[in-house]
Amino acid sequence: MFSLPIVALLIAGAQAAVLTLQSPKVVVSSSSGSQLLSETLSLNRPLSTPVSLEKDTTLKLTFQVVEKDSGNGVQPHQTFLRFYDEKSGEEGIQPVRVTPGGKAKFELNMAKPPLSLPPTADTPLKVTLIIGSPIHTPFKVELFDLVVPASQPAPVHPNEQTFHPLPEIHHTFRPEPKLPPRPISLLFSAVVLAPWAVLFVLWSQVSIRVPHLFSTSILPFILTLGAFEGLLVWYWVDLKLGQVLGYGAVLGVVTILTGKQALSKIADVRTSRK
Repeated sequence: MFSLPIVALLIAGAQAAVLTLQSPKVVVSSSSGSQLLSETLSLNRPLSTPVSLEKDTTLKLTFQVVEKDSGNGVQPHQTFLRFYDEKSGEEGIQPVRVTPGGKAKFELNMAKPPLSLPPTADTPLKVTLIIGSPIHTPFKVELFDLVVPASQPAPVHPNEQTFHPLPEIHHTFRPEPKLPPRPISLLFSAVVLAPWAVLFVLWSQVSIRVPHLFSTSILPFILTLGAFEGLLVWYWVDLKLGQVLGYGAVLGVVTILTGKQALSKIADVRTSRK
């Protein structure tokens, strides 16, 4: 069973009138107006020889669109000339104006070629006429080959060089620093630790008296100083600078308070001795 839309389309296709061309003709004239070529076109095959144009010549194409059965002139919905370069694949589409009576005239002046003309080299352009109408069968016919002067190269932009890819940047990095020989490292380690060794030896010769070191007034201050040292070690191992500043600010406040308390205690002890 056929659906109603499909049946309607089949009926419309069967009733569509066929279009054809009447008196298609191509004329090439010089800048002075003299005719260099005049050919009547055939709808069965294109011209056997290409139509050649120079920079000072003009091509004129005339025809009338009519219904094949009735011979009445028709103004199609769309009429185009297609210029196609088989070698490069470039194409250009040029609309053609048709009167209500179906008469059409197209001029191609090579002194001012239209923008729709594709870039050309030494290959002829295939010229095809395409006609479309909603109430007629589509019409397409190849007319002739067209030889036109080669296109001029595109002008070079003043900043054309800046649009080219730049050379690839190859980054070079310093080689990783090599560790010094182990004997040299041990020597400098010994130089750094030597003052501490001397200090401990001298302390062993002196009797150190710190009777109030572990008192409740002084010990918190000593612990906060040790906490500062631990914070620096932690920063060297894991912490970031912002974290160290935050923790250091808190420890600083605690150290000020405990230090003030420790100094007050020492001052009281010295005063009581007097």
